[in-house]
Amino acid sequence: MYLKNLSLINFKNFENFDIDFCPKINCFTGDNGTGKTNILDSIHYLSFCKSFLNFSDRQNIRTGEDFFVIQGDFNLFDKTEAIYCGLHTNKRKSFRRNGVEYQKLSEHIGLLPVVYTNPYDSNLIHEGSEFRRKFSDSVISQFDHIYLNNLINYNRILEQRNNMLKNVQKGAKLDKDEVEVWNIQLSETGKKIYNSRNTFAQEIIEIFQNYYSLISDNKENVQFIYQSQLHDDEPQILLERNIDKDIILGFTSSGIHKDDFDFRINNLPIKRYGSQGQQKTFIISLKFAWFGYIKQKINMAPILLLDDIFDKLDKKRVKVITKLVSQNDFGQIFITDTSYSRMPDILKNLQIDYKILNLSTNEITVNEVKN
Repeated sequence: MYLKNLSLINFKNFENFDIDFCPKINCFTGDNGTGKTNILDSIHYLSFCKSFLNFSDRQNIRTGEDFFVIQGDFNLFDKTEAIYCGLHTNKRKSFRRNGVEYQKLSEHIGLLPVVYTNPYDSNLIHEGSEFRRKFSDSVISQFDHIYLNNLINYNRILEQRNNMLKNVQKGAKLDKDEVEVWNIQLSETGKKIYNSRNTFAQEIIEIFQNYYSLISDNKENVQFIYQSQLHDDEPQILLERNIDKDIILGFTSSGIHKDDFDFRINNLPIKRYGSQGQQKTFIISLKFAWFGYIKQKINMAPILLLDDIFDKLDKKRVKVITKLVSQNDFGQIFITDTSYSRMPDILKNLQIDYKILNLSTNEITVNEVKN
C-alpha cells in the first residue's frame, strides 16, 4: 500500500497544494512554518479521519476561508482507493471512499493503516494516562473493528452513567434498577476491552524490545506494563463497591477508562530516570513497534509518518533509523526535517527510491533506482 498523490485546498497554511509521491521515501525539508508537519497531518486525516494535532476540525481551515478539502489516491492491493475529506464551517465533515460517503467514520479506520510520530510524542511519557490509553487504542483499532466498536459503546455507556450520577449528586433519587443496567453494560463491554489491551501489551513487548535494541545499540531492557483495576477485580464488583463514592464525585471512578501503561527502562520509570536521548529513543522504538505489530497482524506495511524524528538524536542513531526504514520490511515513509542537508546526504548513499521536497525553495530532488 502507498499514497500516490495528495491534493490540499485551504488546509492550514496551504491554499492549493498538489504533489505526486514516491512509493518508498518522501522527505519534506524547510524552515519552521513552511507546512512540513501539516502535510503529514493531512495524510493522517485520510487514514484516521482526524488530525493528530488539532482536536477541532475547524481549526484546520486556512485563516480567512470557510472550508478545507483533502484528497488522496492510494494504491491498495493494486487497486486505486480515492479518499476525500472535506469540511465546511456550517456542515458536518464529509468523508468518502471512491465517491461513496461513509455513514460512520469508524467504518474507515483500518483500511489504510498509518503509524505516525508527532511533535508531542513526549506526552506519552510526561503526561497523564489518557495519552497512553489513546496510543494503545489507536494501535488495536487499526486491525480490530470489534475493539473499536466496543470502545465507542463503552464511552457512550460511561457518559450516560456519569450523567445519572451527576443528577443524583444534584438531588435526584437513585434508581437502583437503572444503576444495575448501566453497571452490567459497562462491565460486559469493559471486560472485552480489558482482554484486548492485555493481549496487546503481552504481544508487542518483544517487537518493542527488538527495535529499541537496534536503534540504541545497547543492552538496556524496556518494559511496557499494562496497569488496570481489572487485574484484581471484576468490573461489576468494582462498580457496585464504589457507587457511593461515584455519587459524591459525580463520575465513574473505576473501570478500563482508568487504565494506564507503565513505561520503564531497566525496571526503572523512564519518566524519572531516563535521559533525554533515552526517552526519545524509547518513544521512537515504541512507534516502530506499533508499525511492526500492525504489519504482523494484517500482513501489510502501514504508511510511516516520521515528523521531526531526528531532533535530539545523535548522527549515529539518525543513520541507523534511516537505514532501518530503507529496508524492504518497510513500505512508504514520509519524513520531515528542518535540516536542508541531513536527509539528502544520507539518502544519496542508499540504493532506494526517494523524493525530497524543500518547502522553503520548492526544489524537488528525485532518485529512482534502476533494477
